[in-house]
Amino acid sequence: MIESETKSMSNRSVKVIPIAKKKKRKFSTEFWMLLPSMGLLAIISIFPFLYLIYASFMDFTLSFDNPVFSGLDNWIRIFTSETFWASWGRTGIYTVVGLLLELVLGVGIALLIYSLPKGRNFVITLWMIPVFVAPVVAGLLGRFMLNSTYGLYDWLLGLVGIDIQILGNVSTSMPAVILMDVWEWTPLITLIVLAGLTSLSTESLEAAEVDGANYFQKLIYVILPLVSRAILVALLIRSMDILRFVDIIKITTEGGPADSTKIIGYYLMEVAFKFQDFGTGAALGLTMLFVTILLGQLFVRIMLKGED
Repeated sequence: MIESETKSMSNRSVKVIPIAKKKKRKFSTEFWMLLPSMGLLAIISIFPFLYLIYASFMDFTLSFDNPVFSGLDNWIRIFTSETFWASWGRTGIYTVVGLLLELVLGVGIALLIYSLPKGRNFVITLWMIPVFVAPVVAGLLGRFMLNSTYGLYDWLLGLVGIDIQILGNVSTSMPAVILMDVWEWTPLITLIVLAGLTSLSTESLEAAEVDGANYFQKLIYVILPLVSRAILVALLIRSMDILRFVDIIKITTEGGPADSTKIIGYYLMEVAFKFQDFGTGAALGLTMLFVTILLGQLFVRIMLKGED
């Protein structure tokens, strides 16, 4: 009995070995083909990351060429700083409000363009123009339009009796820079969602029409669930990008007035390049990287949950 079981086990092992060898040969080919690009990617991405960790424990204020080891001083400084937490609070408001506006407008306009019988390519080309504008140029355009002396929007508000310096007021400066970001990046969400809409299966929509569903029922129960993954991809890209948003703020408000637009990206730039404190700037950058990874993991889990 034992001998028969041993023989059967040996036979099974004999059958398994060729398959394992075959898989190993296939993996080896792919591995060697990918190795150069993976190695280059590792050098480009891993070395700056390791240097950032090293810099966060060093003091560059006395000498950039010969920094001094400062232990946890940079980390203690940022976590005990009220400006750090206030900047993250403004970043949270900026991110949530900006993403919600871009999501609603981007999806709505994608649905409108998708419903056009003709001319979709022409309309989406015009709609995508702001994406190709450099953020610095978008900031200059916003500052010009909101100027309190000759700006168009200031003139329009003056016609209805509202006299206010939009970029110079604490209560209106943050909404103004959020709307500039929405103007520039909503077309990107529209493009991604429109790509998801064009790949929809017409069978599902036709089945819903046969069942007597109206447009809003098809939108809620068929279209939006099917393009939800495209929407999540768009939100993932924008959420990671919006955290390092500084260009328009630098051009329009420089973090003011009274730090009302000083989000974490601008605070990092100020500490690292204005105050020349690269160690504290590196620690700030690592906190941004950590939050970005958490956001990415959150969206990826939501997408994987949808697959289940």
